[in-house]
Amino acid sequence: MKENLKREIITTSDGSTTIHFPELDEHYHSIHGAINEAKHVFIKSGFDHILASREFPELNILEIGFGTGLNAFITYLEALKIQQKIHYVGVEAYPVPLEEVKLLNYVDQLSALDYQTAFDEMHESSWEDQNAVSSSFLLTKRKQFFTDIKDENCFDLIYFDAFGARVQPELWSIDIFKKMYEALMNNGVLVTYSAKGSVRRAMQEVGFVVERLPGPPGKREMLRATKD
Repeated sequence: MKENLKREIITTSDGSTTIHFPELDEHYHSIHGAINEAKHVFIKSGFDHILASREFPELNILEIGFGTGLNAFITYLEALKIQQKIHYVGVEAYPVPLEEVKLLNYVDQLSALDYQTAFDEMHESSWEDQNAVSSSFLLTKRKQFFTDIKDENCFDLIYFDAFGARVQPELWSIDIFKKMYEALMNNGVLVTYSAKGSVRRAMQEVGFVVERLPGPPGKREMLRATKD
């Protein structure tokens, strides 16, 4: 993704904002609802799903495309409700500028004004270091290209939230999903909004067991992959 593309803040169908690249007609989140998409794809189909399978003293999550911090913030809020300890690693090659972050309305739309400080901390904290957003939510942000990920057997859950294959097909390749497979522990899970056949086949090629699931508003299907 080029760094000098024009960017604009737009409001999606559920009232939450996202960032739009007019030249590419690409968005950070679904125009049918940024928050709705995050809750359906990453929380319901990933976070809730894996926690229903067994107990985790600490759940280790890798996000591919930290972006606006929406997925991290919703995960933080959900973890607070059930007192689940989280170590969250967000990988992002092109961090969203703080001046843009301040224009996003997630805290308000999630009725989470009491946690504004936590959202701010997620964006203002240093990169490459582990930061305690709270005593039970540890965040490490890595400024890194996805091709440079070398983690092995580290994560229980991956939120794969890269830009779409239409504009960045290289991020949805066999090579990338091999890295994701290696980064997960056994029985680890990867969830993504994409349901493209080429993406499903790439996941299967590296060893994932892949399920098609009902998609969020505006999408018929999404994918969930398990390291068997």
